[in-house]
Amino acid sequence: TMAEEVDVKQVLATKFNPIPNNYTEGDTILYALGVGEGYDPLSQKQLQYTYENHTEFKALASMGTLFAFPMIMELGSGQLPIPGLIFNPLMMLHGEQYLEIKDPIPTSGNLLTYVHVGGIFDKGKSTLLQLDATTKDASGKEICFNQISLFIKGLGGFGGDRGPISSSIVPPMRAPDCVHHYKTTLQQALLYRLSGDINPLHCDPEIASMHHYERPILHGLCTLGFAERAILHNFCDSDATKLKAI
Repeated sequence: TMAEEVDVKQVLATKFNPIPNNYTEGDTILYALGVGEGYDPLSQKQLQYTYENHTEFKALASMGTLFAFPMIMELGSGQLPIPGLIFNPLMMLHGEQYLEIKDPIPTSGNLLTYVHVGGIFDKGKSTLLQLDATTKDASGKEICFNQISLFIKGLGGFGGDRGPISSSIVPPMRAPDCVHHYKTTLQQALLYRLSGDINPLHCDPEIASMHHYERPILHGLCTLGFAERAILHNFCDSDATKLKAI
């Protein structure tokens, strides 16, 4: 039965090994290109994210979403069992992502990300698994915090807490503060996947067809990166250190 497949106390007590995040300036630039930065190669505001010798060279804030991502890949491939949670990895969906920046993300570094289960909620026909991930540098200084919501379809009804109900956000009845258009390239997913999300759904037409898509789809966190850039260049003076959460 479903009740035998979800043991809430066991799941919440799960201990994970820290995730090493070792990356170079080249990786930082590759991520920026993967989320569309550098489409105007003469723009100094964009070169600061795509050229390592720029006097203001820095990392995009949304690069922080990469640090906990290896955990999602392992869970999705069935390589990382969680005691008390038996499920088909093919039924797992990455539903939501929250990123909070505690300190500017280094342009290269050797960081560690510590993950624990923040909650497991019974949504009736599915289960929501919440992972909380804190990334720190070698001195122990906190760099960023990620909260990841994973939906497991078909695994629900085990009698657990439904979890907090998020309040709906109603846009005000007025013109928007800004309208910004970005266009992804046809090879966007092929470039973004080099930053760690190598799920073939995003590059292999045959796999995409098996999932009933006409073609490979773009990564959700790549879209998040585009959204960050729109906020960055319109409301943060193109300075990623001013962006605190997304």
